[in-house]
Amino acid sequence: MSLRTPANGSTGYVEDVSPGRGTLPPRAWYASSDAASLSLNGTWRLRVSQAADAEDDAFAAPGYDAGDWPEVTVPGHWVLQGHGAPVYTNHLYPFPVDPPHVPDENPTGDHLRVFDLPDGWPAGGDAVLRFDGVESCARVWLNGTDVGEFKGSRLPHEFAVGRLLKPTGNVLAVRVHQWSAGSYLEDQDQWWLPGIFRDVTLLHRPAGAAGDFFVHASYDHVTGEGTLRVDSGAGGRVTVPELGVDVAAGEPVTLPVQPWTAETPRLYDGVLATAGERVPLRVGFRTVALDDGVIKVNGTPLLLKGVNRHEWHPRTGRALDLGTMREDVLLMKRHNVNAVRTSHYPPHPAFLDLCDEYGLWVVDECDLETHGFVEQDWRDNPVDDDRWTPALLDRAARMVERDKNHPSVVMWSLGNEAGTGRGLTAMAEWIRDRDPSRLLHYEGDQGCRDTDVYSRMYPPHAEVERIAKGLDGGTHRGRRLPLILCEYAHAMGNGPGGLAEYQELFETYDRLQGGFVWEWIDHGVEHPDLGYAYGGDFGEELHDGNFVCDGLLFPDRTPSPGLTEYKKVIEPVRIEAGAADGTVRLTNRYDFADLSHLEFAVFHQVDGVPLGARPLIVPPLAPGESAEVALPEAPDGGGGEVQWTVRALLAEDTPWAGKGHEVAWAQRTVARRAPLPAAAGVRPVLDGDRITLGPAVFDARTGAPLTLAGVPVHGLRLDVWRATTDNDDGAPWQPDARYGPLWRELGLHRMQHRLDSVGTDDEALTVRTRVAPAGREAGLRTAYRWTSDGTRVRLTVSVVPEGDWRVPLPRLGIRFGLEGTPEDPVRWFGGGSESYPDTRTASRDLLWDASVRDLQTPYVRPQENGARGDVRRAEIGGLRVDGDPVFWFTARPWTTEHLDAARHLTDLTPGGTVWVNLDHRQHGIGSQSCGPGPLPRYHLWPEPAEFSFVFSQPRD
Repeated sequence: MSLRTPANGSTGYVEDVSPGRGTLPPRAWYASSDAASLSLNGTWRLRVSQAADAEDDAFAAPGYDAGDWPEVTVPGHWVLQGHGAPVYTNHLYPFPVDPPHVPDENPTGDHLRVFDLPDGWPAGGDAVLRFDGVESCARVWLNGTDVGEFKGSRLPHEFAVGRLLKPTGNVLAVRVHQWSAGSYLEDQDQWWLPGIFRDVTLLHRPAGAAGDFFVHASYDHVTGEGTLRVDSGAGGRVTVPELGVDVAAGEPVTLPVQPWTAETPRLYDGVLATAGERVPLRVGFRTVALDDGVIKVNGTPLLLKGVNRHEWHPRTGRALDLGTMREDVLLMKRHNVNAVRTSHYPPHPAFLDLCDEYGLWVVDECDLETHGFVEQDWRDNPVDDDRWTPALLDRAARMVERDKNHPSVVMWSLGNEAGTGRGLTAMAEWIRDRDPSRLLHYEGDQGCRDTDVYSRMYPPHAEVERIAKGLDGGTHRGRRLPLILCEYAHAMGNGPGGLAEYQELFETYDRLQGGFVWEWIDHGVEHPDLGYAYGGDFGEELHDGNFVCDGLLFPDRTPSPGLTEYKKVIEPVRIEAGAADGTVRLTNRYDFADLSHLEFAVFHQVDGVPLGARPLIVPPLAPGESAEVALPEAPDGGGGEVQWTVRALLAEDTPWAGKGHEVAWAQRTVARRAPLPAAAGVRPVLDGDRITLGPAVFDARTGAPLTLAGVPVHGLRLDVWRATTDNDDGAPWQPDARYGPLWRELGLHRMQHRLDSVGTDDEALTVRTRVAPAGREAGLRTAYRWTSDGTRVRLTVSVVPEGDWRVPLPRLGIRFGLEGTPEDPVRWFGGGSESYPDTRTASRDLLWDASVRDLQTPYVRPQENGARGDVRRAEIGGLRVDGDPVFWFTARPWTTEHLDAARHLTDLTPGGTVWVNLDHRQHGIGSQSCGPGPLPRYHLWPEPAEFSFVFSQPRD
């Protein structure tokens, strides 16, 4: 019997728990003003094998012919460039849990790049080869010399290579293994994507180069002075021309400054000049402190209105360019987001530059998660195994040293969902010693031994309020710390619901300092046949389906209705009706900025039609201040509904949005519309197999309408089913009732309709039915009463539940089909954006025009979508519908059943019918795809109900 010998002599480093070999100590990330650099991004040659030891290392030698290898782009992931396939799991490791071992089947990519030094590359000094991100383990050769290997995918690693360089024909070889011991520390909820996915750079290091440095820039809110000290191992001088600063490195200087905040991101340009180079500095003065159980910056409590941000692009995965990162920041600022948790790893360093520049509070999270060990009750968890502690400390140091000079970073996070253990405590102690100027976060430390904040994921509203009141128990230390919801409001599919109620709690209790919605963007992978692919679409052995699509942005970075809702909920100016008639009350909800950068406008509207905007003079209120302002006199609506709308707009261009960008708004009704006429007085007429009632014709046997106001309709009946949302279906681990599965178990998706009677009298046609699922006693007695005044026809639906109903209904209303196409126009007065009972804050009443296609919301996994709330009237397919008083309106070019069966948008094919839902009520949305379900007030429990609609021809 013979033992297998790896082809390259050894791949033991792959399963070694140490962080690597040959790398330089971590340091601050910066771009030198004058030292030479060479980007090695671009086209590389790639060979992929299916095992770590399948090939020898001959490819690393100069002269190796790789001309027949395919080309790939670096930064990039080879599985997104046609070589293999991505894998998605939420927390399960896609390999046997046997730390530190990984399978023999270990996709390995050998990368080759040949490069010349540019003309004028300095002859003296040294050079550093820098990798900003490689998943998950890499071994590096330069010109045939093995320089080392490393793990820590989302962290920088550098090698000293000056002695190995030559003017031309340099051969850089990198062997990248998909699985390694490091993979056990990187079980974040995301796609597993091997490759060199961040920048590769060659940096000249002249004699006397700056190396590492630490910018300390604090602010005293009492005196208005900042203190600057730049520690530099290479010495040098620090200059900040705007402040007149010119001091030696390491020497503190105190002087009046404007502080940095996320609302007012004041940066001062400076320079650290050492003997060998000049390094640009962007200095932001601010002080972070925990004061009497409250997080304060510059002496002011923070309220975090944040998002969790994975790095993602539907074509390039985690390989993001600067333009995409900037787009993320601009979208956040334009939607009133003020904070980012970098879940669950440090981002590309350029993203933090953007946060400094535009203004975002950042919780910088370490590249650490061991969530899969929860399946074995955390047994063998690396964070409680001393053998892994050097790797944990290495990851902490590489995060802190790289990012320590960013004023936007106000908290370090030890990682995510890694249990507890000695390794985490060691990380916390090291970070506190290295940087006591920031707070420490880790949600898994429920006892708050190693953290400065009490952090939770997805607690329901009632529990959040108990915590705010100190009634939640826990450790004495934990009860004295501020609460941060590091994840809440799971933005998967349609939703999240309940945002407004969370925000109300945050603004009520000082201990509640906000949180971070999960998450920023759907991780859909662009796919030629499916539109966007998710877990399972690549044949993964284990996967978690579309749980990877849980963002406020669709994969193409189009804002979802959830982001529109979040923007409204967290808007920094509260606008509400004043105490006196004809006034509006405005409150500044910023933490630091006054309202001088905003201008205000008001307009009235009648039946949704604006009458023209006028300026509204509002004083430049300081944070927390309120004022009541008189509104212009409301017009006479002539029986129509009169409303006012007040808008807060940017008064001037800003770096993140132009003049006139809307920051906040509110509407109120001044005069309600006149009641609808009775639509009665005409008697139904039987004519053979038809019944005529004013402008409507019915089937005499079934009582079903055949035409309404001259428009053919079919299939009109009571409807209680919706294509379940991700939040309806919930997550398997949810302790509470998940109504989506219960609805299917009861059979609400296959309701049967029994006709009991069709009757007429002098003024009405009445159709009585019973609607119920097969195999169950529970049902809904339903009566449809039709009346008409000769030009309009009115339907009143009465519903009485029978039997034992133990679940709420998804919806309650009617649906019917009209001849039509997705391009058919729709006009309605009511809420303009998709909304449901607990997601309607951002729904603005106006008279709207759209196509049927426009009314669809393209969730990556198709589900209930597109409802418009508070609709007074709608016109579609030549038919006008008025509510009495309002209704929920949905129109789609496929049935609910087709929508429910679809896995991707490409499964949905329009027919020749537009299906219309007119709903009396809807069940709430909630956040139960990972968080709590809808609040009880948004449950649609079966109870006697009556609702009406009036059908007529549209008016000009």
